[in-house]
Amino acid sequence: MSHDVHHFSMGLWVFFLSYATAVVGSFVGLSCVRRSLDEPRRSGNWWLLMAALSIGGVGIWLMHFIGMMGFAVPGSAIRYDLAPTVFSVVLAVAATLLGLWIADVQSVSTRSVPEWLRLGVGGVLMGVAVSLMHYSGMSAIRIQGTIEHEIGYVVGSVAIGIVASTVALALARRTRRTVVRVGAALVMGCAVVALHYTGMAGVRVTLDPTALPPAGMTVMSLLFPAFVLGIIVLAVPITALLLAPGRDDTVRDEQLEQWASEVERQAAREAVPNSRW
Repeated sequence: MSHDVHHFSMGLWVFFLSYATAVVGSFVGLSCVRRSLDEPRRSGNWWLLMAALSIGGVGIWLMHFIGMMGFAVPGSAIRYDLAPTVFSVVLAVAATLLGLWIADVQSVSTRSVPEWLRLGVGGVLMGVAVSLMHYSGMSAIRIQGTIEHEIGYVVGSVAIGIVASTVALALARRTRRTVVRVGAALVMGCAVVALHYTGMAGVRVTLDPTALPPAGMTVMSLLFPAFVLGIIVLAVPITALLLAPGRDDTVRDEQLEQWASEVERQAAREAVPNSRW
């Protein structure tokens, strides 16, 4: 028999904190995506890696477990298995990185891939990454009973993640304006939070009084190290973005290099003795 569950047992502040976390992680990650487009391929890949850590590790994974602070099942303790929890964060980062890389790739073989196709595939993968992270994270939950998910809510949550991820990625790639990236991060944050709570609305719990009490970690014991790692993960790309030269600086450096090269060539021509008498 299905049992009642609570999703905001600690109050609505958990919802707003989870949304803010998703927005901040998405904004930092999408800023790294924008920066990668101005860099050579090798250094651009490092920016994409920082973007995947920010979006997948903080905007998706950390947001999920912040939201889970409000999840309660009256009559049963809630614990988390460490192995699937760690797997969920690795999955979120890896799948996000793959989606960003596909959206960024310029060509396959000798034929250029249309931008709309790259963005579409990248958005699908990013949306699926959010979904896989959510449900792999949910598989780590241990209660005195069983947890099931209604298929309609699962499909709806995946669709939300795919559509909003594609829109956010497209906005981030098309403009250098910070205000538009903020809008893209707000959209991405909405996608993550909407997917999370849509999926949670489909949770059905059946308690078993004869089962042993669940073993594992509490959500608070998971969140403390997660917060520390999240701060470090965000500090690295934020510092890199602040220290990276702007586009105007890059153009000016290129012009100076070109001028210096022309001066050297001119000096070399003048140094060659005239061979004609």
